[in-house]
This record gives sequence, C-alpha cells and structure tokens, in this order.
Amino acid sequence: MKRQGKTTQVRQGDVFIEECAVLPADAQQVEPVAGRVILAAGEVTGHHHAMPSSDAAILAKGAERFLKVNRQSTLSHEEHGPIVLPGGTYEITIQREYDGEYMRPVVD
Repeated sequence: MKRQGKTTQVRQGDVFIEECAVLPADAQQVEPVAGRVILAAGEVTGHHHAMPSSDAAILAKGAERFLKVNRQSTLSHEEHGPIVLPGGTYEITIQREYDGEYMRPVVD
C-alpha cells in the first residue's frame, strides 16, 4: 500500500516495519501475550516491541512475519520512543548482524 506515493517504513531499535500490499493467504495468526502482540522480544532486557492486541495481530508464514493493524495504534518499547502506525498491513524484519562467522539477529 502506498500513501501519497510513499510506502510507510519505520524502525524502532532492531525492528524494521514496512507497509506491504497483501498478506500471504496461508499466514497463521500468532497468539497475543498478556493482551499484547509482540513484534520482538527483548532477550537481554525483557523489554518487548509490542502493541495492544485489541488494535493489531501478528501473522506468520514460515520465517516471514506480518503485522495487521486494525486502526491507528502505538508501537511501544521501554527503551525507544513510541511509534504511531496507521491501520494497514506491514512486514516485520528483525535486524541481523554479522559477527565474523555467522549472521544472527541483533539482541535488544
């Protein structure tokens, strides 16, 4: 989806979110945790990139993850500024780093 010729793209720490046109038909919904959808769990700090489950859902197809936002909502994290996302469909990408031998997810 495009808004005025531009695709919505945002980054919150190690999480990159980009608006996409459609969800894969066979994507499966991921269960919310304690009333929140968690885009990325903070393995070190315990802080999560999350939104209220009443506003959004996470769907997955294999390693691909998507965020379906039903209405404008805020993505929050204890160590990053909040991001307001308009309703829409987004693909979620977790930043990766190369350690000299392997590619691995960035630990937040």
